[in-house]
Amino acid sequence: MSEYRPQGIRRCENGGIEIDWNDGVQSEYSAKNLRDACPCATCREKRTVPADRNPLQVLEPSELVALTIREMQPVGQYAYKIFFSDGHDSGIYTLEYLRELG
Repeated sequence: MSEYRPQGIRRCENGGIEIDWNDGVQSEYSAKNLRDACPCATCREKRTVPADRNPLQVLEPSELVALTIREMQPVGQYAYKIFFSDGHDSGIYTLEYLRELG
């Protein structure tokens, strides 16, 4: 079990979240930063492809609107599954990973 425990989670006006941790630290996460750091296998693989390999990247329709966090669901007592407004929801964010990102 993680030594880090959320004591409170709030939605921010910018579409992100704020977490109060049991050690007194308060972390704010934008939806974009969490989405960019998604730990799922597909996102990790995409991050390893060099940007210059595809210089004519196409913006997806979901990239043209403000990204928000729609929902968070606990996964056991060790993680959260985050549902983003672009439809992505396959990443499992452990408490340790969230604390590290904060």
